[in-house]
Amino acid sequence: MPSKHNKNAIRLEFAPGALVHTNLSGAAFSRECLWVAGDEACAIDRLRRLDPSGIELLRFGDGLSFSLAELLDLPGGADEEADLEGMAVADGYLWVVGSHGLKRKNAKSDRDHAENAKRLAKVTLDSNRRLLACLPIEMGEDGNPSLVREAKDGRRARRLKGDAEANLLTQALSDDPHFGPYLGIPGKDNGLDIEGLVVDGKRLLLGLRGPVLRGWSALLEIALEAKGEQLRLVPLDESGSLIRKHFLQLEGLGIRDLHFSGNDLYILAGPTMVLDGDIRVFKWPNAKSLLAANREPVRFDAALTQMLSLPHGHGTNRAEALCELPAELAAHKPSWLVLYDAPGPDRKDGEYTVFGDVIHQ
Repeated sequence: MPSKHNKNAIRLEFAPGALVHTNLSGAAFSRECLWVAGDEACAIDRLRRLDPSGIELLRFGDGLSFSLAELLDLPGGADEEADLEGMAVADGYLWVVGSHGLKRKNAKSDRDHAENAKRLAKVTLDSNRRLLACLPIEMGEDGNPSLVREAKDGRRARRLKGDAEANLLTQALSDDPHFGPYLGIPGKDNGLDIEGLVVDGKRLLLGLRGPVLRGWSALLEIALEAKGEQLRLVPLDESGSLIRKHFLQLEGLGIRDLHFSGNDLYILAGPTMVLDGDIRVFKWPNAKSLLAANREPVRFDAALTQMLSLPHGHGTNRAEALCELPAELAAHKPSWLVLYDAPGPDRKDGEYTVFGDVIHQ
């Protein structure tokens, strides 16, 4: 279980012009390559492990960007942000999920009061935000993994059926008594905001940053199958349930990321709204087995273990991504990578190099 925190233990070197280095929100490994996503882009970046430099033993760079528009038929434009938040590698695919949430315009210091009032009242939905997709990973001739629209073995990139306004998930949630009322509220206002993703076979868990309901955070459990060029929701049991809800006691924090390690589920949690506040890692012991055996449509689980707190700054250094380091990168002891949105000066080296942390036993 993670109990120690090594700051700036991983160096990420991005190419000039990169879009994700200051808004990192998701991470996953394929061997010694690191996939990263940002919430202001419509692409996935792959960073390759580089030779150590001095005391910097974990160094990644030589970035390559994969446009989602080249891998999927998107509901929105190729340059319209997807607000990617969660990532997971499973069974030869890289799974990605967007926030699915609305956004509200912010006030600006160079605008007058009347114009800022109009801005603050304007709520929009970017067409690519309601995205849940699986992207085939295929090894290239150079020995590095790439994302492809169709792999040589027939695996295809697919996304959950939907359009610019809704998909099968939001349709299933529209009349849900807990989450339906929050579909029309911007994510950063405690509205619907998906930020975590883990995969277990056909079952997926989606972690919600919001809404947090009377201090209870939520996981949504769904099952997917491929049908033609798309993914469809399938019933989780003989009762026909398309969604199971798991409410977790994370002391009022929303879920920022999820990661399975063996049978345990690790949860990165932080403030639901745009606040500087506690960021913690929780452990749900034996979660994978408990979830596989569960048939209840709604569960409440309060017996989670808080592992450690992570640092944050004033408007900077917000931990957004959590994933386990491959054993060969972690001296064969359990270790986790943490990446930060809005890195402060203490997490940057020049304009396009940022640092992540490692937590371990």
